Amino acid sequence: MRVIDAISQILLKEGIEYLSAFPTTSVIEAAAAAGIKPIICRQERVGVGIADGYARIKSGTPPGVFAMQYGPGAENAYPGVATAYADASPVLFLPLGHPLNKDRIFPHFSSVESFSSITKYVEQINQPEAVADTMRRAFYNLKNGRPGPVMVEIPSDIAIDEVDNNIVSQYTPARKLISKANDEDIVRAAKLLLHSETPLIYAGQGLSYSNATEELTELAEITRIPVTTTMAGKGVIDERHPLALGSSSVVMNGAVRHYMLKADTILAIGTSLTKHGMITTIPGQKKIIHAVNDPKDIGNYYDPEIALLGDGKLILRQLIEACKDLLTKDKLPESPVDEIKSLKDKWLKTWFNKLTSKETPMTPYRVIWEFMNTIDPSKTIVTHDSGSPRDQLMPFYISGGPGTYIGWGKSHGLGTGLGLNLGAKLASPDKFVVNFMGDAAFGMTGLDFETAVRSNIPILTVVLNNSTMAIETSHMATSHEMYKTRDLGGDYADMAKAMGGWAEKISDPDSIRNAFTRAKAATENGQAALLEFVTSEEQDFSFRGSL
Repeated sequence: MRVIDAISQILLKEGIEYLSAFPTTSVIEAAAAAGIKPIICRQERVGVGIADGYARIKSGTPPGVFAMQYGPGAENAYPGVATAYADASPVLFLPLGHPLNKDRIFPHFSSVESFSSITKYVEQINQPEAVADTMRRAFYNLKNGRPGPVMVEIPSDIAIDEVDNNIVSQYTPARKLISKANDEDIVRAAKLLLHSETPLIYAGQGLSYSNATEELTELAEITRIPVTTTMAGKGVIDERHPLALGSSSVVMNGAVRHYMLKADTILAIGTSLTKHGMITTIPGQKKIIHAVNDPKDIGNYYDPEIALLGDGKLILRQLIEACKDLLTKDKLPESPVDEIKSLKDKWLKTWFNKLTSKETPMTPYRVIWEFMNTIDPSKTIVTHDSGSPRDQLMPFYISGGPGTYIGWGKSHGLGTGLGLNLGAKLASPDKFVVNFMGDAAFGMTGLDFETAVRSNIPILTVVLNNSTMAIETSHMATSHEMYKTRDLGGDYADMAKAMGGWAEKISDPDSIRNAFTRAKAATENGQAALLEFVTSEEQDFSFRGSL
């Protein structure tokens, strides 16, 4: 068989069902012949997002896979790969490479060299017989340690070389290897948590990849410690749980802000604790217990009181057992659930007029509020887009547990949410899958709505159309006054209809809820749907900025 056929058979053995891709690459035909369904995007960045969204909802097992041609295809994929790298998403990239006799000769683009800074691991198949060994290394890197994108470049001449069929028959899928933390450190951490006045659990998306959401909830319940999540970790605990505060980023609700400021000890688990413009900086002098599965995340931005190295699920189980032992001797902490509810209610009351406003153009907060009161969050997957939609959605939307929200934003290219949405629907076809984006974001990637239509992926895209880049108001004041640089235009519902989808444009705030009901019904009927809401230039955010 050819090298690309061997690769396709190995992908099958690793559980791969879908290959998002853009031509021209011989991997597409080989994968299709092997029974792997190609999803052909309109542009490479969205194709990467499809694989990324699939990986996030599947918790990395199996990972998402994206294939592209050498040169322009690999170059156009770069921003999507950067997003996957920043957000620690396990995606396998299979760029075709230039023939070996032209490899890395100016001006040919080399994926191996160019992507080395934004991938966890990158390797070129430089001889046909190396295909199985290279793919094995790729999948071990995808399945173990800190998640991240992995790339295997396939030179176009190597791709069609012949290899022995035994290479595939002898291939064994890579195993996920996990380990527990040091027992003595676990006991120290449990004692610190239980003896602290105001402990807080700060949970990241690493708990999703280790399938540790049940353990997270159990630890919170037996210790009565409130839980907030990172932006990427939103959903690792059902946010309807009385101990769940909500997500923490540069925007947050009143309960999250209160406990972030008040906490004297923070158990940060499954999060790198990266300091970044979109991430909450832990304020003050707090004792930090940092639990991750990769030592390079420890000590990068904070000096932890205790560091725990290991799998999130196993560490939480260790902490649960240690706390149970200690709680037989120590007084059970007072439950904070009444205070949490009071803080949430008080904060929500200050926003209630905005959330239920009848003003026109409508505020995007009214759109979000009506959406929340229309759907079941445990049967829905939601993602935001960059800019205002992310900041307006995250503090208010109450996710329904693991695999119901995709939070992202360390590398935040406009339009990323659409690809993530498509991949999420492939990963969880029974869920109502919705992405919120602004009109600027639609301008970046909106033509890939046609990919949803053509590929029979019935998602809902919500476009909040205020005809401007409102979040840039303070950054582009002079240029806008002189040249109207923030203004945008377009009728996005009509565009969606022209691409074959179901769509409506809504300008009456009292029509929002019924529009969502109709859109959901359209997706259940197998149609890709788009709702365009004519909104105001909303500039109010919930505690936006650092603590």
